[in-house]
Amino acid sequence: MEFNLADLFESVVDGAEAQVALVSGTRKLTYAELDQRANRLAHHLESRGIGPGDRVGLQLANGTEYIEGMVACFKIRAIPVNVNYRYVASELQYLYNDAALVGLIFHDRFADAVKGAVGSMPERRALLEVSDGPHDSDLADEYESAIGSASAERGFPARRSDDLYCVYTGGTTGMPKGVLWHHEDIFFAAMGGGDPLSLGDHITSPEQLAGRSLHPGMTALAIPPFMHAAGHWLAFSTMFGGGKLVTIEGGAFDPLEVWRLVEAEAVNVIVVVGDAMARPLMDELAKDPDRHNVSSLMAFGSGGAVLSPSTKERIAELLPGRIVADLFGSSETGQVGGEAPSDDPFGAPRLRVNERTNVLGDDLQPVRAGSGVIGKLGRSGHVPIGYLGDPEKSAATFVESQGTRWSLPGDMATVEADGTIKVLGRGSLSINTGGEKVFPDEVEAAVKAHPDVADVIVVGVPDERFGERVVAVVEPRPGATFALGDLREVCQGRLTGYKIPRQLVTVDHVQRSPSSKPDYPWAKQVALDAIDQAETPSV
Repeated sequence: MEFNLADLFESVVDGAEAQVALVSGTRKLTYAELDQRANRLAHHLESRGIGPGDRVGLQLANGTEYIEGMVACFKIRAIPVNVNYRYVASELQYLYNDAALVGLIFHDRFADAVKGAVGSMPERRALLEVSDGPHDSDLADEYESAIGSASAERGFPARRSDDLYCVYTGGTTGMPKGVLWHHEDIFFAAMGGGDPLSLGDHITSPEQLAGRSLHPGMTALAIPPFMHAAGHWLAFSTMFGGGKLVTIEGGAFDPLEVWRLVEAEAVNVIVVVGDAMARPLMDELAKDPDRHNVSSLMAFGSGGAVLSPSTKERIAELLPGRIVADLFGSSETGQVGGEAPSDDPFGAPRLRVNERTNVLGDDLQPVRAGSGVIGKLGRSGHVPIGYLGDPEKSAATFVESQGTRWSLPGDMATVEADGTIKVLGRGSLSINTGGEKVFPDEVEAAVKAHPDVADVIVVGVPDERFGERVVAVVEPRPGATFALGDLREVCQGRLTGYKIPRQLVTVDHVQRSPSSKPDYPWAKQVALDAIDQAETPSV
């Protein structure tokens, strides 16, 4: 047995067959049932000529089929590829071709989008459609019928620890790109293998995993879409621990349904993506705190976006005694960790310099603690192979220095005097105002301290005097109105003067990606369109 995701999953199944693994709507699958359905799908894909190294797209909303698809591909050493179901035809055409998909599993609600892009697949060996109702499409085979006629037994060839896992990430600019990992590396980096730097906290052999699984394990509610890395990592970390994974059927974010599921399934852990999900959840809870039984809840985490200090304070107020944590990481690093500063329990998460985590300067050497030098956050050890089909970008992101291979995904950071790392934000998003760099994340967190701000994205627009000026694109809470001066007052004391927004643009709704990450290109265009009308005082 190796550190292969399918092998590891099967080892947990063999020790937890009767435990519930997945809950989606009215469907509840035990570990044995999930394994059998994944076996059937794997055998069907095999019958269509799909095997080691072949890539199969998953264009699916949250549901058991998504996890079945990933596990089935791992079983036959194929590579599941996450397809963003919000993509338009041109983006889908690019991804289908870039990933060289030979198979695709999709929900029937996305059939029209698939029809417009399926011709971009270099080869079509298997198309499966998950139907919400009667299947009447001639585009693909019906999912349940296809897997129903295949064997539920395993019987697959041996697998390897260097089999491939791929996650496509849209980033903040440009077309999506696929990040390739070996199974062993992603297991340790993000799927529950543990940190080898923490003595006694990591798996030392594949056989050890089943013995460490709990009976029953923790119950986690997956709110982020499975089509993003945060969803993958939560799902497999939960299952590798023998836990129960609960998801909102269909994947639509509904705060009321979240709290209903917490009570109905005795959820222990909720994972969201930043304030965009956390704030509506807290609003719903605050309406009638006694309506929802949240006694089972132990932890509230955020992955993919950092919770603002004001949101963390509100969570602590409404959910006293629970762990509130930011889970810092990216598709290129895996989960890196994160802890609140000792003098600011609600502050942005800090990392610690160690053998695997550091900040590298332009010379690829670690920056000196307390120097104030801004460099790139680097992660070594279990890191990706590179980007699929893009050696140039791979060479720029995955670098070697003094015999150590580092992943530098573009997060800018500095090392404080106490050895903690302050992450500032993506360098590609930084705003240069009067020669000073401003990172949107920090400004957004400060603006959200205003009680009438529902959401915000901060961007830079051209400025004759300073090069760029800081603009806050704000969605007010229903019925609320405020002026730029109100925001600036809230930011004073939290931000240096040049970081405080100099322009306010209000919108009915802040646009975000399906994973709730800020849509910076959209916000910048909104700001540019509003320059002549917005309030822009001299400062």
